[in-house]
Amino acid sequence: MLEFLRGRDVLVAGWGISGRSLVEPLRDIGARPVVTDGGAAALAEAAGLGLDIATCVELETTDWSRFALVITSPGWRPDSPVLAAAVAEGTPVWGDVEFAWWVDQARIYGPVRKWLVVTGTNGKTTTTQMTHAILRAAGIPSVACGNIGLPILDALRRNPGPQVLAVELSSFQLHWAPSVRPEAGVVLNVAEDHLDWHGGLDAYAAAKARALVGRVGVVGLDDPVAASLARRSKARRTVGFRIGVPADGELGVVDGKLLDRAFTKAAILAEVGDISPPGPAGVADALAASALTRAIDVAPQFIREGLIEHKVGPHRSAFVREVGGVDFIDDSKATNPHAARTAILAHPQVVWVAGGQLKGAQIEDLVEEVADRLVAVVLIGADAPVFAVALARHAPEVPVIELIAGDDAGMGDASRNKADAVMARAVQAAAGFASRGDTVLLAPAAASLDMFADYTHRGRSFAAAVHALEDGDVGRQL
Repeated sequence: MLEFLRGRDVLVAGWGISGRSLVEPLRDIGARPVVTDGGAAALAEAAGLGLDIATCVELETTDWSRFALVITSPGWRPDSPVLAAAVAEGTPVWGDVEFAWWVDQARIYGPVRKWLVVTGTNGKTTTTQMTHAILRAAGIPSVACGNIGLPILDALRRNPGPQVLAVELSSFQLHWAPSVRPEAGVVLNVAEDHLDWHGGLDAYAAAKARALVGRVGVVGLDDPVAASLARRSKARRTVGFRIGVPADGELGVVDGKLLDRAFTKAAILAEVGDISPPGPAGVADALAASALTRAIDVAPQFIREGLIEHKVGPHRSAFVREVGGVDFIDDSKATNPHAARTAILAHPQVVWVAGGQLKGAQIEDLVEEVADRLVAVVLIGADAPVFAVALARHAPEVPVIELIAGDDAGMGDASRNKADAVMARAVQAAAGFASRGDTVLLAPAAASLDMFADYTHRGRSFAAAVHALEDGDVGRQL
């Protein structure tokens, strides 16, 4: 399948983590990587490593017969000028995940692996980590990779290599990976997110559904859009999971126990109390991880061992500190309204720190649902005015402070410091509205890149500001 690349130029579109992971595999199969990127610094770095480079402007009028293939970063939209020009000239465009799939199928780095694919609007990373923890408990050589941070190609090149890949995939990655056929794949949930990239919810859901094309497909039955994808599943077998009593062909919860009725008549997998993070979202993720691993015949005792071993990662409803009887919680990973909803509903009285880039998502339904839990709201970021309008309509009695918009921040050192300063003001303001028993919750419901380097930077900024508080800062504005 990859012989057509030998001795040919391959354009690597985007010099990020995924782009860097492509270079050695391309060389290993005899291709010549050529790098393009919209940033001059990225091109300079690639050139400094001895790679051929091409600017995006040059490529819009290039002779595309030079390239056997374009491998794009997942964030590049199909209508990007470079990609659109390549398609118009008949040059194939793959994503890095698509390329990794064919590298694996060609046995470039050892025997073909089993792929367990995790996608969904929320819970992907937790589910992927749970899946990996279960595989470790079962003694199966494995690695968590993909959108979780480690590129799949880097995972494939490990020596000794894994037998199973727990692969987190975003909708972008799935869009650019039509050939991937996982051993098992799950769609956890589908809510409004990345609509600006996909053009609408239907296209976004269709991208997610590409996880349901292998031997076993798994869908979250408590989410109406994910559940509806069962009808569109192309997997040889499709099962579901729910936080409730499972029917035949499902996994669920009975009397505080996770129960499998999909891969056996009835098997207890774990106790709800074994699961981190606690609460419905954590239980749903554990059921999904259980389904993926049961699909490859992992025994129930290893599922419980793995779930007990698993601990939630940073910036996912992570407790930061208690100050003056007020808990401060960092859920910076709540980058869309669906994730923020889960975070808010876990606490009875919330001072909400929110805002950022909504990416086309609507906030009205979330605000209306959680209004009775809100003590006050502190807004930051580019779309803070959108939040403010929704709060004025659905929670008019809730105090709202709108701080600086995010369009004067960014990712340079000066603007990074400015973003941290805004977060410090936001935390001070939130603490001032809180009283004993309340929770100050960073659950932005929006992306971070208008102000911060990424959601982890946002979470670290929040935590630093919380650690700078004194008891007298709590309740100051009451």
